[in-house]
Amino acid sequence: MDNKVLSLRACLAFAALLPMTTTSNAQEAADAAARNTKDMQFATIPGMPTCATASVQSGDPGKGASIILAKLAAGCVIPWHWHTSSETLLMVSGTGRAEMKGSAAVMLHAGGYGRMPSKHVHQFGCAKACMLFVVSDAAFDMHYVDADGKDIAPDEALKKVHQTPAKAPR
Repeated sequence: MDNKVLSLRACLAFAALLPMTTTSNAQEAADAAARNTKDMQFATIPGMPTCATASVQSGDPGKGASIILAKLAAGCVIPWHWHTSSETLLMVSGTGRAEMKGSAAVMLHAGGYGRMPSKHVHQFGCAKACMLFVVSDAAFDMHYVDADGKDIAPDEALKKVHQTPAKAPR
């Protein structure tokens, strides 16, 4: 792959993060962070498969824009779903399979990029264990859908891909 393609990919990935930088100087100072994965706390997410864990890096996914570092085990699948927010995926490691409704699946490797607009139905899975950043431009929600695009419960959606949904902490 030539340097122009690599540079273009880097610029596109950076451009996806630009909307996240429009905060005040005081907020930027409060959000300043640098950490390594060994120092991060990963946890399952209620309604998501137990084979996926996440660590919030920036923002509050329940209230607004956020950046999450997610880890998915080999064979982990997040079946057809959509989000109210737009979602950007930035692959760190492993091999992931991103598929948008009406489009061919794309295998994403380290450095790979995916973008799903608001309410765009898609699915994602990892052939090999993978790690990726998930950038959301609004509060994060999950709407699983059946083959007809109708909302279904997490238990029903995940059962179809032989996964178990994580439960909310007590």
